[in-house]
Amino acid sequence: MMKRVPLTLVCASVAAAVLAGCASPEPRYYTLAQGPGAMAAPAPAAAPSTDTLWLEVAPVRVPERLNRPQLVVRDGGNGSDASLRLLDLSRWSAPLPDELRDALSQRLQATLGAVDTYQQGLSDVQPLYRITTEVLRLDADLGQRAGATINWTVRRLPDGKVVSGSTQAELPAPGAVEGVVTAYREIVASTARDIAAGVQSLRR
Repeated sequence: MMKRVPLTLVCASVAAAVLAGCASPEPRYYTLAQGPGAMAAPAPAAAPSTDTLWLEVAPVRVPERLNRPQLVVRDGGNGSDASLRLLDLSRWSAPLPDELRDALSQRLQATLGAVDTYQQGLSDVQPLYRITTEVLRLDADLGQRAGATINWTVRRLPDGKVVSGSTQAELPAPGAVEGVVTAYREIVASTARDIAAGVQSLRR
């Protein structure tokens, strides 16, 4: 004998299925930092030493149009004709200025064998070099390319001698959002190499 299912139970099952189908997808979060162990920063020294290279990597300045939780990409057009699109489901794990600063600091500490007093919260340690950066351009076309222009300055303390430069890059970025983030990481790494060279020139 066929067992009859109560109508109320059928209605409840249909409603649950409809609600599940209408649920909003969760955003995915991205970071510019290297993964654990890839380029781990050295542990801070217990006390200042003449052998320690102390840096201060200041927060990165970015255009306000990019200072969003979402990734911002170009939406068609060329040059001034291109509009911008916010990817609501693709977001930075921290504010973009922090993402950039932390990623640069990570790479500089690993490349130079240095300690970033700003990142480590060592307010009682006088850094030997202060590094400031400003993003003039950071843009991408999904599945195609990503580019940037980043100005940077290394100032030696206490005499104030300065080395400045600009890192410009255009890289392929296949694979939608993941490709863009990978290209941005490469751009940050290239910027860190240029800055590290600037620090080394002031150490001579």
